Amino acid sequence: MSESLLNWDDYIQVASLSDVGMRRATNQDNLSVSLASSMEQWQRKGHVFIVADGMGAHAAGELASKLAIDHIPHLYAKYNDSSAPEEMRKAVEGANSEIHRRGQANEEFHNMGTTCSVLTILPEGAVCAHIGDSRIYRLTQNRIEQLTFDHSLVWEMKFAGQLSEEEERLGKIPKNVITRSLGPYAECNVDLEGPFPIQVGDTFLLCSDGLTAVISDTEIGSILANMSPDEAVKVLVDLSNLRGGPDNITAVIVKIGHPKLATSGNHSSGKSSRYSSSNKPLVPATFWGGFIGSAIVTILLYFLGFWQISLLTGVVSLAAVGYLVSRLIKNSFQGKHGGTGEVFGKGPYVRLGCASSGQFAKQLADMLRKLQEGALRENWKVDWPQLKSMTGKAEQATSQEDHSTAIANYGRAVSFLMDQLRNQEDASSSSIEL
Repeated sequence: MSESLLNWDDYIQVASLSDVGMRRATNQDNLSVSLASSMEQWQRKGHVFIVADGMGAHAAGELASKLAIDHIPHLYAKYNDSSAPEEMRKAVEGANSEIHRRGQANEEFHNMGTTCSVLTILPEGAVCAHIGDSRIYRLTQNRIEQLTFDHSLVWEMKFAGQLSEEEERLGKIPKNVITRSLGPYAECNVDLEGPFPIQVGDTFLLCSDGLTAVISDTEIGSILANMSPDEAVKVLVDLSNLRGGPDNITAVIVKIGHPKLATSGNHSSGKSSRYSSSNKPLVPATFWGGFIGSAIVTILLYFLGFWQISLLTGVVSLAAVGYLVSRLIKNSFQGKHGGTGEVFGKGPYVRLGCASSGQFAKQLADMLRKLQEGALRENWKVDWPQLKSMTGKAEQATSQEDHSTAIANYGRAVSFLMDQLRNQEDASSSSIEL
């Protein structure tokens, strides 16, 4: 296939959705999806996904998050002088400078800021650039992992040993106090995490805290594991709203569907990039010539009785051996981790199994039942035969203990009913107490 006609749908599934939630008047979240224009471009820059959650009065937060998602891909595309992770760090820092400049120039936007989580899918793996408390997750082998560290007061105190699990559960420290963001200050401290190895079937989620405030990590994992990205992103947003929707909700789901994008299979094309192995020999021929010549001279001087000079040439030979060993170690490290061989951050910070399939299916069934009761009570117009067909499939799967199918069908039914309720003539009153 011609690279100019490359259809990424054959390689990667992407779904995204942003919602104002139930308590906010405006949506200050923003997202960006930037797929490489060709396979060559992907090998150099990868695919880039961003979620930003703005903060500030009036329209300031919305502007801050919009500046982040606009400037980061633009700046990242311009940089070509270092590794992709470092170029992404520079791009995020550049966006911070622009947000800060705009905030300083207009009193109405003073101190505006935004969280920012960036996922880059590269040949050497998944790399995250992150600041704030939006998150990036990875679902791999039925395990959900949080790849980013929350820059919040709760997380900072917890990891410093200053906050117990009981104190956190009781909410003694507000969860919405963040310690880092883009915009308020001229300089920012951006976390890099990764590269994380990628397998076919791995699913990544970028989301704002409007989602994670009401849906647990294990529930997120169960939804990602049992539904397609298009379905999962709707269920995550709908479930967040059904649980109160206290904030704006944004989610981007990325599922790897082709070995070409897997870490173990992305060097097979033979195309060169900054991250693939060079065709040059590991140790240049000039080194071998110098090393062998130095060794021969050392031996001859030793037997001819020139001890001091032979000692000097021997040191040169040993230095050459040291250089060879360092090259071998460096090459081994690059082969293991890809790219420059540098590994960033300490993630994942959370590793959990997905929610119990049977229990979670029951929770979705209970939620759907309450939704139906509310719709009947309010006399809303609903396509009941279609809903009955969907719930019937879920109930049949539950009776057969096929919990994955049950979760998928209950999730579809919940989103279907939510869509029906949104389409009521009096949409402003379409709310149900669960």
